Amino acid sequence: MTLVFVVNSGSSSIKYQLLDLESGEAVVSGLLERIGEPGSPIADHEFGMSIVLAKLGDRGDEIVAVGHRVVHGGPNFAEATFIDDDVEAQIDALSVLAPLHNPGAVLGIRAARAALPAVPHVAVFDTAFHATLPPAAHTYAIDTELARRHKVRRYGFHGTSHQYVSRRAAEFLGRPLESLRTIVLHLGNGASVTAVDGGRSVDTSMGLTPLEGLVMGTRSGDIDAGVVFHLARQEGLSIDEIDVLLNRRSGLLGLTGTGDMRDVQEAASSGDETAQAALAIWRHRIRHYIGAYIAGLGGLDALVFTAGIGENNALLRRRALAGLEFLGIEIDPDRNELQSRAERFISPDGAPVAVLVIPTNEELEIARQAYALVEAGRPQNEVQR
Repeated sequence: MTLVFVVNSGSSSIKYQLLDLESGEAVVSGLLERIGEPGSPIADHEFGMSIVLAKLGDRGDEIVAVGHRVVHGGPNFAEATFIDDDVEAQIDALSVLAPLHNPGAVLGIRAARAALPAVPHVAVFDTAFHATLPPAAHTYAIDTELARRHKVRRYGFHGTSHQYVSRRAAEFLGRPLESLRTIVLHLGNGASVTAVDGGRSVDTSMGLTPLEGLVMGTRSGDIDAGVVFHLARQEGLSIDEIDVLLNRRSGLLGLTGTGDMRDVQEAASSGDETAQAALAIWRHRIRHYIGAYIAGLGGLDALVFTAGIGENNALLRRRALAGLEFLGIEIDPDRNELQSRAERFISPDGAPVAVLVIPTNEELEIARQAYALVEAGRPQNEVQR
């Protein structure tokens, strides 16, 4: 067994898996919650990590690498990177770009490094896969010096998922990754779309933060920046209040009162016009990106659904692609309705565009990247300064 310990730490949680890379299976997995909250028996991440390691038992002695999920790598980190004190400090400094995510990751990194000092620790960044975006795709049309000073650009997120899924799609199709033009639809409570050309991310829907792009459970997705000014002036909302509004009280929740797609679908099927309108908005945004990315790619070989909604919701898959047959995109009804956890075609035989469902596995991707870096034995961090 080749065991890699994957840590996904939040401000009050530690999600973990001990993965065997030879089988690709999780040997141990779990989630600690309410860390540091009033009344919780888990006072801090250090104590939480000791609980986690106790659950691993003797297998903890066999860990060859620890892979840490870090949401934001900013402009500094374009690939998986060994963690030392300097890298930890840089990840912490990037909290200004991801205040809801990076601080929790740093707490987990510190706790794990203290608990497993003899094991190499590797940061794997959600943004890293999108470091290949060309300037035309990642640059916002604002004052250049201001953008440079505050690191304002499109970074993209869900990178480990998009990377894993696009590679698995090529393997499933038996085609070289370098030859494929692929659109990956990562559809869950958080959602994003990426255009992948020859294995490289060339455009993606999320931006400086995970707020931009598709309609999500609680996030608005694309919105005119002027809405912020308008609400500040007309409602007297502060920047922090608007932040909460767009990130936590918008999307499906803002449109319908619930951020759970299952509840929205149930209401829509019962004739609720508000829920029906929300689904139409959700669908419209997805199709908008599919069309744009086909234009950018100059054609399309594969379109892939992944994540909770993408993997499990046949009705929404069908509705998202209905009417796109003129682009070579078509769904076979029987294949689409099949309930399965396997990688599979849902397009008809001979369709110009292969439409696939590929279950994502971000933890396995993190583990593989961490182990590959350890195996390569790089003597120092590869940081783009």
